[in-house]
Amino acid sequence: MSNTVKFPYFYRTAPSELHLCAGIVKLLKHFSWSWVGIIASYEDESLSAVQILKEGIEQNGGCIEFVEIVNNKVKPTDFSKLNERIQTSSTSVIILYCSRDFIWNVFGNRDYAHIAKKVWITKHEQDFDSSYPLNWNIKNNTLVFTVAKKNIPSFSRFLREVNYTLLPSDFYVWSWWTSLCDSQCQNSIRRSCNTNKTLKFPPHCGTKYLGSSYSVYNAVYALAHALHDMITSGFGNVTMWSRERRFLDYLPWKLHHYLKNVHFKNGLGEDVSFDENGDLTVGYDIINIVYLPNGIQRNEIIGSYNPYAPLGQDFTVDEKAIVWESDFTETLPQSRCSPSCRPGYRKLTREGEPVCCYDCIPCAEGEVSNQTDGDTCWKCPEDQWPSQKRDTCIAKVITFLSYEEPLGIALTSIIIFFFLITAVILGIFINYRDTPLVRANNRDLSYILLISLMLCFLCSLIFIGRPNKVTCILRQIVFGIIFAISLSSILSKTITVVTAFHATKPGSKLRKWMGSKVSVSIVLSCSLIQTVLCLAWLFIAPPLLYLNMHSESGTILIECNEGSVIAFYCVLGYLGFLAGISFIVAFLARNLPDSFNEAKYITFSMLLFCNVWISFIATYLSTKGKYMVAVEIFAILASSAGLLGCIFLSKCYIILFKPDRNNRKYLTKTTGGNS
Repeated sequence: MSNTVKFPYFYRTAPSELHLCAGIVKLLKHFSWSWVGIIASYEDESLSAVQILKEGIEQNGGCIEFVEIVNNKVKPTDFSKLNERIQTSSTSVIILYCSRDFIWNVFGNRDYAHIAKKVWITKHEQDFDSSYPLNWNIKNNTLVFTVAKKNIPSFSRFLREVNYTLLPSDFYVWSWWTSLCDSQCQNSIRRSCNTNKTLKFPPHCGTKYLGSSYSVYNAVYALAHALHDMITSGFGNVTMWSRERRFLDYLPWKLHHYLKNVHFKNGLGEDVSFDENGDLTVGYDIINIVYLPNGIQRNEIIGSYNPYAPLGQDFTVDEKAIVWESDFTETLPQSRCSPSCRPGYRKLTREGEPVCCYDCIPCAEGEVSNQTDGDTCWKCPEDQWPSQKRDTCIAKVITFLSYEEPLGIALTSIIIFFFLITAVILGIFINYRDTPLVRANNRDLSYILLISLMLCFLCSLIFIGRPNKVTCILRQIVFGIIFAISLSSILSKTITVVTAFHATKPGSKLRKWMGSKVSVSIVLSCSLIQTVLCLAWLFIAPPLLYLNMHSESGTILIECNEGSVIAFYCVLGYLGFLAGISFIVAFLARNLPDSFNEAKYITFSMLLFCNVWISFIATYLSTKGKYMVAVEIFAILASSAGLLGCIFLSKCYIILFKPDRNNRKYLTKTTGGNS
């Protein structure tokens, strides 16, 4: 009937079925009822409404478990089938979209089983029987969409004086009118009746919200105003008799124009008009049918739906006013195919089932969901990490090798210890600088080597603490240059040992290469090459500060990126080259006479140095986070301590505890007795 092309002269004083379907969908959405069943009668009106309901429910994320279309003439076998379908359904909400007579034919049947834990949503309130404890098994839990009702002026007088015998003969209608004769009814509506029949049910005297009276009231006055406007505007001052005759002649085509444009205030002071579809701009009341312990039905308005109201004010529900059946253990009935997915989980739809039927699976590593029934999880920003429940993102813990943590304290203590040991050894060599042992081992190179080892220990401190742009550059550059000086000093010492042995032979031309200037030149030239490599590293791609957010879960590791990996390994490779040359030369000179046998100690020190750094590369590549820094510090300390111990501890032992060996005669003695 809403098709204005097929029915251009149709006017509706009750809300449109389209609005009713929209109101039901809003009610389902309000209570989060996403899993429903529908029972409809086999009528054109109901069938089209079911299709609209299905589309509206699905568009709002709901699903329909079943749709039962039942004939008005229900057979006994159909009763049991429908009863079984309802009883076995998992939904807690069923929509009854059918005529009033159908509801009573089906659910008023005395053989129908009591249906527990179901919420019923329908569109028809029982008008004339609400005072009777009939065997309708749908108790409480029933929400009804009915046309908004108002207390019509003088309606009580109408009820008291109307001749109800002119109404259609119906037992329920007769029973209701007769109940108004009871002395329990108030004087304003009590009727004077002469009847020999006695009432079997308590009287019902409530008339404030009675049936479709409000709609009929508005329809009568809308038609009256349209007729009045048509007559007064089109017929001027002609006589009443002529006016009535001409009105009857022109009514079919004239009235439509005036009905479409009618606008007036009814007896309640409300504006009444039709919209462009011919619908009266009224809405629905939502009623909760409550059955009292004595079986009396009470209709309580618990909400409303008015599609013509502003958005946000069109739908209201007072949840506290609703009386739910005691069968429900929850405060508010739930109707879902699957339980809600808590925050931290997402829905995974089951294959071959409706979208409302799903499993809840935890969000993946690094993802969160802060919504109930979320369809997806999302990744946290790089500087954040999921909480333990994966329902929110929290700031990642910033981590680095600090001085306050046990590992940092231990490494710092070791660094200071070795620095002090080296300083003590340097002090011993300076104090005994004129002794044969110190002089025989090229004391200038010994001073340079000891000072460079002290700096090697100290440069390890740069690796501890929160990195910044400056420390990131200094770490590798200072380490590379200082270690190059240390290894250059050792290489120079080794060359000096070999040269000194051959220079002592008669007629040797190597005596002129025995000066300290040659040794210092070797140190400077070898160190200069490393310095050039480091400067090139700085210009090409210097080390930089890097926030590593992916190395460890839930942490932001502040570390120094090498910048150019090639430059980094070139610096390490050059140190390895110096160590390798020193090792080869020292190894070849290991069998020289005892007086010049420092090459033997250098061989051991270089062997230890190479083993440490070969192990470092493998370990460095397999560790992450601050432990990678700790590995590099350990390599620096181990290799520096190895050089210090292998080259200088034996000399300190002789200087301090065996002074009788610290003389020229002992040092010039050869292994084979040769001088």
